[in-house]
Amino acid sequence: MQFLRGSMKLMRRQAGAACLAVLGVLAASGCSSGGEGGSSADRHPAGAVIRVPADVPTVQRAVDIALPGDLVLVSPGTYRESVRIARPRVVLRGTDRNAVVFDGGLKLVNGITATGAGTVVENLTVRGYLANGVLFTGVTDEKLQRHGAGGSAYDPLDTTRFPPVEGFRATRVTSYGNALYGIYAFDARGGIIEDSYASGMADSGIYVGQCKPCDTLVRGNTVERNAVGIEITNASENLTVVGNRAVGNRVGVTVNSNDLESFAPQHGAVIAGNVVADNNSADSPQQADGGFGIGIGIGGGVDNRVERNLVTGNRAAGVVVTDPPGHPASGNRVTGNRVTGNGVDLVGAALSPSNCFTGNGPGVQSPAGLEQLAPCGAAAGGAPVPAGRAAVVQAPPGTPFNEVPAPPAQPPLPDPNAPAVPAVGLPGPVDPGGYPLPTGV
Repeated sequence: MQFLRGSMKLMRRQAGAACLAVLGVLAASGCSSGGEGGSSADRHPAGAVIRVPADVPTVQRAVDIALPGDLVLVSPGTYRESVRIARPRVVLRGTDRNAVVFDGGLKLVNGITATGAGTVVENLTVRGYLANGVLFTGVTDEKLQRHGAGGSAYDPLDTTRFPPVEGFRATRVTSYGNALYGIYAFDARGGIIEDSYASGMADSGIYVGQCKPCDTLVRGNTVERNAVGIEITNASENLTVVGNRAVGNRVGVTVNSNDLESFAPQHGAVIAGNVVADNNSADSPQQADGGFGIGIGIGGGVDNRVERNLVTGNRAAGVVVTDPPGHPASGNRVTGNRVTGNGVDLVGAALSPSNCFTGNGPGVQSPAGLEQLAPCGAAAGGAPVPAGRAAVVQAPPGTPFNEVPAPPAQPPLPDPNAPAVPAVGLPGPVDPGGYPLPTGV
């Protein structure tokens, strides 16, 4: 369980350091990590649709001239750009999710960075970047964005200088083979990440970090062959993670508190109706190996609900609740899940008796009888529970992030020519109860 004692953030530092070392070499050799700027020759076409390359030759130049509410519609092709969307309520959409490809060529830093309120990125593929595939953030300093958006050496961010970006959406995005995160929402709130796919990330497929309140929904995504499938760090209040598949990563889902980002402790997330299975993949980047083989891990989170998830085939542990230094986990409810066929199904390694476990199946528990020692309901909150342990699993060698196999074609938007809908007023009403316990992997 060492991963829940700080190695998530250590992993980010290691990956970030590797990225920065590569960037240093590129800078010395004269390579650019930015996209093209706008041109005075570019003119906004009539109407609210800007077509690339028919109207404007590059995506960056198109988003630079876009007006709030415009649709930048990108035709099939490979776009070797780093795109920065600073204007509000711009919708960036590919006409074909699988044939509109942003390719960093292992030279560019971020694929698509959105700092404009209400930005949407949808129906396209992003691959081969040295940091993130798609980044939604209030961090407008490009130097900090190169560190992954978390600030220099991941010190807590100045939230006064960089208030969160309000409103974002990623829909049917394919992100694979990037060095840090696939789809990354940091210092961002009021958003949705949905129906997307992430694989081959050296850190996390999907990451939601440093938001309070988050007002964010993560639903219907598939994450596989990443170091971590879905990571939540210091992300709190109205954060809902539902109906996702985290299968075949090294670690499935993590919920963390730490002091290397602002807004600790993490609290108040709902994780429901997800499939979290077989997170023991050797066909994934070699990071986070202190947590290899864990399905869902809560490290220092507070008042989270983990319910109606299918958690199976994770060789170290199914669900783990533990205390990283300085952040005791408390008030977490693990109820109504099907947790079976893991190394140890339920592990209670947090001291607070306010963490509770009920109705998760008759599987292997540590300490033995955990659901009787720490039940939810009227009997909750008794004596401290002895610390449990996950099974000991030796992590196999990993695969370089840029060598993880490309994914198969993913389902596209039904109508790529539909009018633009900026990310305003999201996520709207969310009912976690509408996501039942999955019946199979």
